[in-house]
Amino acid sequence: MRKSLFLLAALLGSCASPPIHPPAPPAQAPQPAQADRPAPQTPFESWLAVFRQEALAQGISAATLDAALTGIEPAERVVALDRGQPEFLQTFTDYLARRVTAARVERGRALLQEHAALLDAIERQYGVPKAVLVAFWGMETNYGLVQGSLNIPASLATLAFDGRRSEFFRGQLLDALRIIDAGHVSAADMKGSWAGAMGQMQFMPSTFRAYAVDGDGNGRIDLWQSLPDAMHSAANYLKRAGWRAQEPVAVEVKLPAGFDLRRAGIDSRLPLADWAAAGVGPAGGGALPSVAGRAAIVLPQGWQGPAFMVFDNFDVVMQWNRSLNYALSVAQLAQQVAGGGGLIAQIAAGTVSTAQLITLQQTLNALGFDAGTPDGVLGRRTQTAIRQYQVLYQLPVDGYPTPAVLAHVEEKRAAAVAEGKLTQAPAPTAADAVGQP
Repeated sequence: MRKSLFLLAALLGSCASPPIHPPAPPAQAPQPAQADRPAPQTPFESWLAVFRQEALAQGISAATLDAALTGIEPAERVVALDRGQPEFLQTFTDYLARRVTAARVERGRALLQEHAALLDAIERQYGVPKAVLVAFWGMETNYGLVQGSLNIPASLATLAFDGRRSEFFRGQLLDALRIIDAGHVSAADMKGSWAGAMGQMQFMPSTFRAYAVDGDGNGRIDLWQSLPDAMHSAANYLKRAGWRAQEPVAVEVKLPAGFDLRRAGIDSRLPLADWAAAGVGPAGGGALPSVAGRAAIVLPQGWQGPAFMVFDNFDVVMQWNRSLNYALSVAQLAQQVAGGGGLIAQIAAGTVSTAQLITLQQTLNALGFDAGTPDGVLGRRTQTAIRQYQVLYQLPVDGYPTPAVLAHVEEKRAAAVAEGKLTQAPAPTAADAVGQP
């Protein structure tokens, strides 16, 4: 094919003026054997070639690109995990029970003692309690035992090519290549989760580049094998995110009878004195902690579940992972690793499936309550719509989608359809939520 192209260029160049039509190749022009013809590029290979040029233009070495990108293929498993959706919503207590186990607490306490010198030094330097660092370690990788085995460049290239969140993952891939280029880890050893999180603390590549620290002073940052690097990096991240020394993350509280549930919510902040005056106190008795900032009351499983008072450090934990359940579980694991007890509240609230939450969102929208796109995700928009509905119908205002709330909403919709105020819409399915951001 290359010979044919060179021949065509020579023919065009010999003309005094450009021909109206390209000349046909001469009959005697030699044709390469089938085995000599380059195979056509797949869409992924074409995308990767363009990306490689972009990376080179940004200063990433050809050697790094060869080591990280040569021979990689799109990973179907990575795409499936990115688009996957659980069949049932996980309640806070289910989430907590799976992650803050007796074995994990016991192991955390042992590691707290084993690495006391390192953790004490880090706590003095950054102001982050050693039990909190151990809790993050336990939550992220079960103390380093489960760091992920997927090749990070291949996973990130797959997600950048896939298109659903391509710009985000393209940036993460570039940062991963810069980490390799800087000599912190080889391309073959850069392994982690399907989404690109890596090391003992599961840093994304951009987080690595912004916050990772050479804790052991050997000139490179190894978040996989070096515990000093991993712990210093985690503490550095938390401190720069605004960690307040000597202040808690969250405290389980008991709400007084008749408490106005509309006052609960992560954005509803009041001084501790105001909460105490309203009758809110620690679930185990005693006084509320002394903190400088304001606090909020959160109900992760509705009014029938536990209640927590959260502080400024809770917001810092939420910057690490934007999950309310995750942040509360970190607080609980840290509390128990440090020698404290577990949950005190008795749990009664049920849960709904993903498909049922989609139905609830769609039905609330039909009734005039803006729950957003029906996607089976309990975000703030959906919670606000549930709260508005609960206020209107004088239900407990907690924004939580229990089976009882779903039944109440469906009953009101059926009545509206019977009165001719609404048109019956097809029932949604869990598949409707796939692909939603």
